[in-house]
Amino acid sequence: MKKIYGIGVGPGEADLITLKGYKLIRNADVVFLPKHKDKSMAGEIAGEFIRDKKTVYIDFPMAKAGSGVYKEAADIIGGSLPDGGVGVFLTIGDPMIYSTFSYTMAELRMLGIEVETVPGISSFAAAANRIKMPIVMKGQKFYLTDGDVDEKVLECCDTVCILKTSGDKEGMLDLLESRGFSYAYVSRCGWPGERILYKRDEILRDHNYMSLIFGRRERG
Repeated sequence: MKKIYGIGVGPGEADLITLKGYKLIRNADVVFLPKHKDKSMAGEIAGEFIRDKKTVYIDFPMAKAGSGVYKEAADIIGGSLPDGGVGVFLTIGDPMIYSTFSYTMAELRMLGIEVETVPGISSFAAAANRIKMPIVMKGQKFYLTDGDVDEKVLECCDTVCILKTSGDKEGMLDLLESRGFSYAYVSRCGWPGERILYKRDEILRDHNYMSLIFGRRERG
C-alpha cells in the first residue's frame, strides 16, 4: 500500500522543522512540493534536507483552486509513488491550518493511499513569539481568520490573528481600533526581510502577501 505524510515545515526557518518531520523527509522515497508561480516556499525551507531526494513539484494555481486541482494533485502523487512506497508532501506552517494538503488528503484517500500528517509550527504561533504577545491566557478566547473578520466573533475574543492581509488592510485596522485592540503587523515571519511594525502608516505601506496582523484587546 502506498503511503503519504503531510508534513508541516513551519513558517520559514529550517531549524523549526520538527525532528519527526525531518526523519520522515530523509527516509521518504519521494518528496512532493506544492508550487505557485514556479516557486515552492516549502521546498525553500527544507532545501538542505531534500537535495539528494527525488522531488515532484505540484502546481497549485490560486486562481483555479477547487476540487479538480486537488484531484489532479492526488493523481500525480499516486502515479509517482511506487507500490509500497512512502512519500512526504511538504507544506508551510501546519498541514491542518489553511493548507493545500488538507484538501488533497480526501482525494488521496479515495485513491486508496494511506495518509498521515505531522504538525508544524504555524505562522501565527511563530509571529506571536516574535512579538512576545500571548495568544491566549486562562479564560480567554482566540480568533483566527484568513482575511474576512466577523465583527460578532471579534466582540467575543481577547486576541485575533488576521492572515492574508493584502485585502482591505485599512478597514481591518479601523475595526481593531474601534473595538479597543492594540495591534502588531508581522511580514515574512522567519524569512529574510522579516518586518515587525506597530505604526498604522507603516503597516499600510507594506504590501507583502506573507503577512499577518495580531490584535490584542486592551483591558482597563
